[in-house]
Amino acid sequence: MAGFVGRARELKLLSDLVTGVASGSRTGRPGKALLIRGRRRVGKSRLVEEFIERSGLPSVYFTAVGGSRSQDLAGFTAAIAESDLPHAELVADFGTPQTWDAALGVLGQTLPTDTPSVVILDELPYLVREDVTFEGSLQKAFDRTLSRLPVLLILIGSDIGMMQELNTYGRPFYQRGTDLVVPSLNPAEVGEMLGLRAADAFDAFLVTGGLPLILEEWPEGANLWIYLAAALGRPTSPLLVSGERVLAAEFPTEALAQQVLAAIGNGERTFTLIAREAGGMSPATLTRALDVLVSRQMVTSELPLSTQASKLTRYRISDPYLRFWLAFVRAGIPTIERGRGDLVLQGIRSRWTDWRGRAIEPVVRDGLWRLADDQLPDGSDVVGSYWTRNNDPEIDIVAADRSPVAKRITAVGSIKWHDRAAFDVRDLARLAQHRDRLPGASADTALIAISRTGSSVDGLKTLRPDELISAWPL
Repeated sequence: MAGFVGRARELKLLSDLVTGVASGSRTGRPGKALLIRGRRRVGKSRLVEEFIERSGLPSVYFTAVGGSRSQDLAGFTAAIAESDLPHAELVADFGTPQTWDAALGVLGQTLPTDTPSVVILDELPYLVREDVTFEGSLQKAFDRTLSRLPVLLILIGSDIGMMQELNTYGRPFYQRGTDLVVPSLNPAEVGEMLGLRAADAFDAFLVTGGLPLILEEWPEGANLWIYLAAALGRPTSPLLVSGERVLAAEFPTEALAQQVLAAIGNGERTFTLIAREAGGMSPATLTRALDVLVSRQMVTSELPLSTQASKLTRYRISDPYLRFWLAFVRAGIPTIERGRGDLVLQGIRSRWTDWRGRAIEPVVRDGLWRLADDQLPDGSDVVGSYWTRNNDPEIDIVAADRSPVAKRITAVGSIKWHDRAAFDVRDLARLAQHRDRLPGASADTALIAISRTGSSVDGLKTLRPDELISAWPL
């Protein structure tokens, strides 16, 4: 499929599953099931389509629309009839099934018995919501028919919570399939797709969150400001509309959760300041809203990493795109619709350096954790940060053996993500002072700098963007 970038790990997993299906099973049940989940627009369906095209296997791809059970049953039957399954023509002999038991029975009759095939049910949560019997019917069909055939059953859904629950104890499909989480494109894949150098690829990742739909409108080789000038001039740009769609899909009736999300998106990180920004929300109400946001992986809660326990929880928006959209785009949409996207762009320019400095921190920590075996001292199994109630000190990078209460601190670091200023001796002196105040650290604890423009300090371990981006596979 033209333009497909990355996803090597996911494609290999799918290929390995099909290999297992083709080679059979000692139990006489070669059929396997895979539950794929991930946020909307991250490319789950595109991944599976690419895999089908590369494999050349016979398949049927059905996408539920969620209108009604009868509508989806008819659509499922039509998808089988239009597929390249070897016995697809048999569907005409059965008519339109009235139940999922019958529909999945028809599917079993059309699948080949001597060669692997693939069955995809996309937007699975729609089917679960519109028919309480669907899960039981799927379990029955898999146990009695599909698992006995050389077929890979792929179930796809964007409702992350529901997709997780489908494979939990007490649900009909429990332990019948394996899980695959499809993330957004990583910084390396973003750079590859857009033809950008590492530093610019990180900028693009912070703005787009690695969402393919947004990346597709980014001109190849264009820098951040060229792209933003164009996107902010189009009210229909995915950069503008995707944020509202995410909120509508995740929180259709939960206004309080959206209110709290907006407060965190405005830069507030502590419980007290979030409550104040959200209009003086009561502690109990805020706690419930935060629990919802954290459980849906929209917000990440973090604790300081050191050898001392702490209750100073901070919260941040998990998705880089949504963080950017809440900070800059949401409030500017009316201005953009009036044709003055240039004013919104000016606002982004004026705050960009400070905002980016914060937004890049979790990305850097993730990359450093992935590079720990090569770039950090032995025993660096977690990478976090440290702060106190008054943020004195506040340390960007803390590597340790475990979290949130470590037994051993292995390294302390600083992130300097400026366009011109390199990490210098003053930054090093400040980092050393902060290390002295970190519980569990000592004068022997290693120091590290992560800098967009490198370091002027001799002998200090420093990672630049082109080294950091190697943490993510293509």
